[in-house]
Amino acid sequence: MIKIINIVVLLFLITTAGCQNNKNTQEHKAMKYNKLTPEEERIIINKGTEQPHTGIYNDFFEEGIYKCKRCGAELYKSNAKFDGHCGWPSFDDEIDGAVKRIPDPDGMRTEIVCANCGGHLGHVFEGEGYTDKNTRHCVNSVSISFSPLKGMIKEIEIPKTETVIFASGCFWGTEHWMKKQKGVISTEVGYIGGHVRNPSYEQVCSGTTGHAEAVKVVFNPNEVSYEKLAKLFFETHDPAQVDRQGPDIGNQYRSEIFYTTDNQKQISEKLIKQLKEKGYKVVTKLTQASKFWQAENYHQDYYEHKGTKPYCHFYTKKF
Repeated sequence: MIKIINIVVLLFLITTAGCQNNKNTQEHKAMKYNKLTPEEERIIINKGTEQPHTGIYNDFFEEGIYKCKRCGAELYKSNAKFDGHCGWPSFDDEIDGAVKRIPDPDGMRTEIVCANCGGHLGHVFEGEGYTDKNTRHCVNSVSISFSPLKGMIKEIEIPKTETVIFASGCFWGTEHWMKKQKGVISTEVGYIGGHVRNPSYEQVCSGTTGHAEAVKVVFNPNEVSYEKLAKLFFETHDPAQVDRQGPDIGNQYRSEIFYTTDNQKQISEKLIKQLKEKGYKVVTKLTQASKFWQAENYHQDYYEHKGTKPYCHFYTKKF
């Protein structure tokens, strides 16, 4: 009888301990991950992608550690971060064991996730030659958080940004001048204004796609006005030339401003009027911005990589 009672008591204790352990496990799971906003869930859980040039860490280069937004695991050190000219934070190395690589369902790319919680970070690319490690982790800002070296959480203000697309001949020279201007957050060369999806450089040069070689300029209007950038545009090329710029001939080398706001259009019209009143001929077109296609990587920051200067874009004061 005593033996039976002891067995019953033992089973009760095991059951109670199991329930308690299960309760603790559930509480641990509930406390394991940070609460996410709907946008963070869309990207981190459902493997979405934030819009390029919108993330708070894209142009951020403070010293510290980047952590997983979902679980807080340390992922990247700040000395691995570089400017990938892609619109998303770029890292050429991760903290050992922090990032897991998974073949993407599209069969072409490799997804990267937090090794601790499986949260989606972005994709990894190799062989692009941006750094000696020849690797680029393209990460969504939404997927990560930042802790400075001192360990104090720093609030990062998201600067107000504005975008305009300038076409003034070979996009190498246009970008060269725009990226030198204080207040410009990023520049990206590409193609716009045509009728072919995702055209190649060779297709655009054939003159059959209708695209213009152009530069997408993202800037902080609190630091530089659109008017100042537009003046720089007019002063670094000859707006009197039709479908050419210097030795470059073809419709892809036309002078055109692809505006994104009515204010940009009005300011451009004002500047064109001022130039004409000064005796300048201006054939520059004003067109509302449409789909912008990024050019091949070797075209990005061309003169910076080559260490040379533009051959057909020279500064001439006109205003």
